[in-house]
Amino acid sequence: MISSNDIRRSFLDHFAKAGHTVVPSAPLVPQNDPTLMFTNAGMVPFKNVFTGLESRPYSQAASSQKCVRAGGKHNDLDNVGYTARHHTFFEMLGNFSFGDYFKEQAITLAWDLLTREWGLDKNRLCVTVYQTDDEAASLWKRIAGLPEDKIIRIDTNDNFWSMGDTGPCGPCSEIFWDHGDHIFGGPPGSPDQDGDRFVEIWNLVFMQYEQVDRDTRLNLPRPSIDTGMGLERIAAVLQGVHDNYDTDTFKTLIAASEDKLGLGVTAEARASHRVIADHLRSSGFLVADGVLPANEGRGYVLRRIMRRAMRHAHLLGAKEPLMHQLVPALMATMGQAFPELGRAQALIEETLKLEETRFRQTLERGLGLLDEATAKLPAGGTLSGDVAFKLYDTYGFPYDLTEDALRARGLGVDRAGFDAAMAEQKRAARAAWSGSGEAKDAAVWFDIADATGATEFTGYTSLTGEAKVVALVKDGVTVASADAGDKLVVITNQTPFYAESGGQAGDGGSISWGEGLTSRVTDTRKALGKLHLHDVTLTAGPLAVGDVVKLDVDAPQRGAHRRAHSATHLLHAALRRRLGTHVTQKGSYVGQDYLRFDFSHQKAMTPAELAQVEADVNAQILGNRAVSTKLMTPDAAIEAGAMALFGEKYGEEVRVLSMGADDGGDTYSVELCGGTHVVALGDIGLLKITSESAVASGVRRIEGKTGIAAREWLNEREALLLETAGAIKACPEEVPARVAALIDNAKRLERELAEAKKALALAGPASGSGAAVETVNGIAFQGRVLEGLDPKSLRGLIDETKHSLGSGVAVLIAVNDGRASVSVGVTDDLTARVSAVDLVRVAAAALGGQGGGGRPDMAQAGGPDGSKAAEAIAAVKAALPA
Repeated sequence: MISSNDIRRSFLDHFAKAGHTVVPSAPLVPQNDPTLMFTNAGMVPFKNVFTGLESRPYSQAASSQKCVRAGGKHNDLDNVGYTARHHTFFEMLGNFSFGDYFKEQAITLAWDLLTREWGLDKNRLCVTVYQTDDEAASLWKRIAGLPEDKIIRIDTNDNFWSMGDTGPCGPCSEIFWDHGDHIFGGPPGSPDQDGDRFVEIWNLVFMQYEQVDRDTRLNLPRPSIDTGMGLERIAAVLQGVHDNYDTDTFKTLIAASEDKLGLGVTAEARASHRVIADHLRSSGFLVADGVLPANEGRGYVLRRIMRRAMRHAHLLGAKEPLMHQLVPALMATMGQAFPELGRAQALIEETLKLEETRFRQTLERGLGLLDEATAKLPAGGTLSGDVAFKLYDTYGFPYDLTEDALRARGLGVDRAGFDAAMAEQKRAARAAWSGSGEAKDAAVWFDIADATGATEFTGYTSLTGEAKVVALVKDGVTVASADAGDKLVVITNQTPFYAESGGQAGDGGSISWGEGLTSRVTDTRKALGKLHLHDVTLTAGPLAVGDVVKLDVDAPQRGAHRRAHSATHLLHAALRRRLGTHVTQKGSYVGQDYLRFDFSHQKAMTPAELAQVEADVNAQILGNRAVSTKLMTPDAAIEAGAMALFGEKYGEEVRVLSMGADDGGDTYSVELCGGTHVVALGDIGLLKITSESAVASGVRRIEGKTGIAAREWLNEREALLLETAGAIKACPEEVPARVAALIDNAKRLERELAEAKKALALAGPASGSGAAVETVNGIAFQGRVLEGLDPKSLRGLIDETKHSLGSGVAVLIAVNDGRASVSVGVTDDLTARVSAVDLVRVAAAALGGQGGGGRPDMAQAGGPDGSKAAEAIAAVKAALPA
């Protein structure tokens, strides 16, 4: 039997031989169509190529594109498990021509693969064409040799494809397989076409027109081809079964759940095993592509898929979480073709285990409460909306689960009452926010959030993507459009831009739309914890709500943020290991140019401690271990050893970042963090601590640089060193010793100069009243004015003068650049009669100053008017007591 992996490989090989470039599957989160929740067809990644907005280095391509249909317009969720061909996840095999070949080659390639490569019986194949597509009908007849009754003309839009109300479009030709007359159903176009006998296996889209407006359709200058064939459907055909769930991939996954549960597939359990197998695939691939369970957007759809499967595991009697135990089976069947599954295996298993552990608690508690609430309801009754809301709001029991559980018992739910209770909760939340002193414009963000929901952040896995503008805010008011020169906030349904939070600066970048219109995003902020606000000053316009825009994050800036943010985690761990576990983060800033990290510690770090912490962090960087991310509840994360930051608000689930390893093999750093980080620690490059200082009592701050910024900082210091070495004519390694010698020499010269100035001042002619020793009121008195004397020398001179007097009062005034410094000395035998402090204040007043201080035997002061030095000496002499 040919396996699904062999089918995929042979399909791609067939088209590679025909000159097609084999293109890997694009992610399940569309990067080029914000109107889609998930990639739901093989052509989605090529949409911009077909419309001419993007070019590729090839004109023919083939792919096996992973697809999900579980939300929005294309939602197969409720049918999965109960039909033969509905899936939430499937693979679409496709070949594409971008203005290269057209109908004839497309039909030839398809027919050759089906009948020659795969050996299908052409008598069991039939095709449809659009009613007016005579060309396609003629080609099928000539190339495939199909008779007229096997070429069925369809007169509905089922056989006419369009990308939207405008844009590329064209007729289709679908290929059907007849599973045999033992199955009910008729060929397409017949009264029994809805039966399961004839199954569409391939659709060939002939993109030959452009719909300009409702009434105008033009021929495309370069018609193109877009085809899609479900791998699961063709696998059923080639493996000789009618039901997709009987193919090898699903049989392997179902066997794994049977084995783990210890029970076979009974008629009652059949649907549950199928749901588990299908939803395991969609859950695994969505997580691998960066989608994580949440309460809104794509994350909510993923949570619904996961919990639907988990409820079926509960129905099958699973006593412990089951889904994560089936991941190895998924890896065995699909991991080789999709290596992203292997790279994300640990995250997939952890996410499934966490979600199912929590959901089982919610399920058991909620079902018990639901039984109590409905015990007295009559058959066909309706559960109050208030009760349904309480189950949701207080106990975490989702509304759709309440509805599903009651539907099986013939009961309904008052949806209007539930919605009213939800609206009242939002009103109360808005009032509480307004009363908490938050931003005055919070009301506008509540209005937008109510109307549009949360912004979905796609920036963990991508730095670019398309989005739909859902709101524009100018001067605090929503507007429908804006033009060049307007400064406004742009809100989109999804964004790769990280909004400032957790110490990490918001992203900058560009927003572009229309025909070459581009503006700069200067910052990204967050409102209400759910809306990403892009600050933009339009340099082109107009931009309107509803426009589809391309968002490009400034990659170098984000890279710097990631390096610095990851470095702060390592820095935190290193500080705790070197200084003690009392160290906790008290704040941080992670920007493009530097990082700042505040932490609790009672004293300044020594140079040796800083050097050791820096060395520890750089050792982890050199180790280049991959950074691990897990999704956990805050309680589970803290119990597992993760550091939670005081004052941070955490939701129901948190991202847990694990980095590095110590000498014992234990993880070096484990923290709760929603920021963006490096993939491997080596990406940080280098940490250089540039300063350590006090911020507040018991709080220290380290500033540093990483990566390119650290290298530039070191280069600047090296340049200064080389400049210094050149100035003193020394080698760089000789600079410390040479500078120390120069400093010593400078100090010696300063001392010698001071002594020379002192000697010169003393040797010069005495000036000022009382330059010679006088007797005033029985007290020996000497006063001198010394021009150019260093004021620092006054103290020593006063002591010398007092000594020479034996008993008396001395006043010395040094005049420099017009200012005066005065010292007064009183010998010890006279301090009972006169105080040097009182006398120096008299001198300071005469010099135009005030105050002065010291001891009774020696005091100092100063004044701005050195020309009054003689008057100051006279004033002191006059103040001597009689």
